[in-house]
Amino acid sequence: MPRIWNDTIEAHRRAVREAILDTTATLAAEQGLASVTMSQIAGKTGIGRATLYKYFSDVESILLAWHQRQITAHLEYLAHARDRAGDARRRLEAVLEAFALISHESHGHHGTELGAFLHRDEQVVRAQRQLHDMVRDLLAEAAETGGLRQDVAPEELATYCLHALTAAGSLPSPAAVRRLVKVTLAGLQAETGP
Repeated sequence: MPRIWNDTIEAHRRAVREAILDTTATLAAEQGLASVTMSQIAGKTGIGRATLYKYFSDVESILLAWHQRQITAHLEYLAHARDRAGDARRRLEAVLEAFALISHESHGHHGTELGAFLHRDEQVVRAQRQLHDMVRDLLAEAAETGGLRQDVAPEELATYCLHALTAAGSLPSPAAVRRLVKVTLAGLQAETGP
């Protein structure tokens, strides 16, 4: 087959897959996980059930693929926030703010049937570890340049930051989220005398 034909077919497959993921996530959020059927997904996506089964075997596998896409996008967003900031301290602040805003925006599915299903998966554990390691490394780097406390290990400070900023999910506005980030950053400051 000519290359252009292969590229077109592959682009079509990606578009169908993305539509399946988005439709399934929307249906699960609206109706609850147990109410979503493969027939509904196929109908809302505008494809046949046979086509749907070529991509995924069941609703759960679709939702796990959707969640993996979300996790990947979040980690890429955090890395981008880190990489576009200046010095170590600004990179740390950028990542913490980006994480807090993600927590704030995604608070809707936590504590739901869908959230419970998605957050029991191993991919969440791996993503949390990657995030923790990113924050830990930024804390260690920022501590070397001065101004951050050194009486607590970066590993522990990373845990403190991430747990504190998870509270952003229950805050009413992005402005409140930014205030929480400032409070969290204040807890990282080195003590200046007695």
